[in-house]
Amino acid sequence: MNSFIPANFRIQTGSDVESLLQNLIDRDITSLQDFEQFVVDVNALDSHISEDMAWRYIRMTCDTKDKNIEADYLYFVQEIQPIIAPFEDKINNKIVQSPFASAKESDSAYYIYFRGLKSAIELFREENIPLHSELGTLAQNYSAIQGAMTVNYKGEEITLQKAANFLMETDRTVREEVWHLMHNRRMQDSQKLEDLFDEMVAKRTQLAKNAGFDNYRDYMFKALGRFDYTSDDCKKFHTAIETQVVPLLKDIQARRKQNMNLESLKPWDTAVDPLGRSPLKPFTDGNDLLEKGIAVLNQLHPFFSQCLTTMREKSLLDLDSRVGKAPGGYNYPLAETNMPFIFMNATGNLRDVETLVHEAGHAIHSFQMAPLDLNAFKNTPSEVAELASMSMELLSMEGWQHYFQNSDELNRAKQEQIEGVIGTLPWIATVDAFQHWIYENPTHSQSERRETWRAIQARFSSGLVDYMDLEDALNFAWHKQLHIFEVPFYYVEYGIAQLGALGIWKNYTENREMALEGYQRFMKLGYTKPIPEIYESAGVAFDFSEEYIKSLMQFVHTEWEKYS
Repeated sequence: MNSFIPANFRIQTGSDVESLLQNLIDRDITSLQDFEQFVVDVNALDSHISEDMAWRYIRMTCDTKDKNIEADYLYFVQEIQPIIAPFEDKINNKIVQSPFASAKESDSAYYIYFRGLKSAIELFREENIPLHSELGTLAQNYSAIQGAMTVNYKGEEITLQKAANFLMETDRTVREEVWHLMHNRRMQDSQKLEDLFDEMVAKRTQLAKNAGFDNYRDYMFKALGRFDYTSDDCKKFHTAIETQVVPLLKDIQARRKQNMNLESLKPWDTAVDPLGRSPLKPFTDGNDLLEKGIAVLNQLHPFFSQCLTTMREKSLLDLDSRVGKAPGGYNYPLAETNMPFIFMNATGNLRDVETLVHEAGHAIHSFQMAPLDLNAFKNTPSEVAELASMSMELLSMEGWQHYFQNSDELNRAKQEQIEGVIGTLPWIATVDAFQHWIYENPTHSQSERRETWRAIQARFSSGLVDYMDLEDALNFAWHKQLHIFEVPFYYVEYGIAQLGALGIWKNYTENREMALEGYQRFMKLGYTKPIPEIYESAGVAFDFSEEYIKSLMQFVHTEWEKYS
């Protein structure tokens, strides 16, 4: 641990960190050496605080039913963070205003670091501290509501994640029954989530107004450090997905409907194998998932598998789904430990394999960045972070025979993975376009929100799935997307990164070694260069124009046909 941080230092109250923060603010900086040590000490304290928060969040998501764990997390959000925030602002100002800062700005890594600090200074408002705390509490409310959702099927209480496995059963009666169970359970909390979101929109809008922004969208573009593209670029991305990807999605779903010999393709018909084959069962439990995943990564590159092996040894994974566990999956970097934690809800299907290799991509990224000097250099924007994870989903397919010994099942799994990419891009555009509208029109009513959601959804859907008499399933489908509630505007990055990942995969099919070198090269950079340069180092373009996406979709379609 850095000598600035006392041995066995633990954060229990705000006063525990207040003295260290004040020490930094009061410190005299009279030389470049003093300045460099100051930055190192700021980084050490930031890393310690970050990891403390990380473990509180991890423990809470692993067990949403434990009120003590929840209280521990909420105490940090409601009591400790508000104390830290004004100190951070003063420290940020002290760094960027130092006469010695200019000596470091010629280094691109420090230039980007200082650029982020200046942005944070511009956004900081004392009156927003309690709003951030309140929004953190509301986000936890959403997580708790979702974590408590279960259904009773054949006498067993199961999570919605486990219930979703039945949507892949070949018996259509079973699929329909379970789909309705899941839908009815979600509807029990639909109004609660609508009202919760209204409160979030109001507070986020006020937060943006306090900081001098016309709307929360513009505020978040600044807060997310989107220096390399604009909201108009996002809308161009939406159009490109609509014109270049949606037609391919329509073709795939039309073929599904034909193969299933259905007059009407219902929502419970979209996950099952269209040729009537039993659901893929790539593993038995979390341990089996991990063991096979390590073998897959080892085939790609020994370093990749060693990352997961180390995490297993350090108990830095929680993979199985269970009642009371928060939904979703994530990779959480531990800034002080300098290793990550992987959380997910495995239930035995292909989607879980995708999730593991996705989060493993994030984890490997963390290991690759570990030698970088400052935590800020490892704090990559999502467009870069997701490039690591989404590329791994595609690159890892080379070794999926460890999950699927049967060649037909292996080809089927690869086909489903590619179809997932094609289906995900329109959904990303849907969610992003919806969020743009929400915060451009923050005084909207719930009914206006439903109508707009339906219109946006229709723009990016195939139009082939029949929701007659099931309108509520469409009206509230966005409730399942935790990003809208918990991390607003953090979603289009997945689409941008997916395009980059397709480019890396395309390179991999043409020159394996060169593509892997580029993949590792960009990960080692962390956030020490602008995003377009990081993409360039990976061997791909930072481009989401119609022309570029068209070329990628031609490649994807060719690959998909190989396994059809």
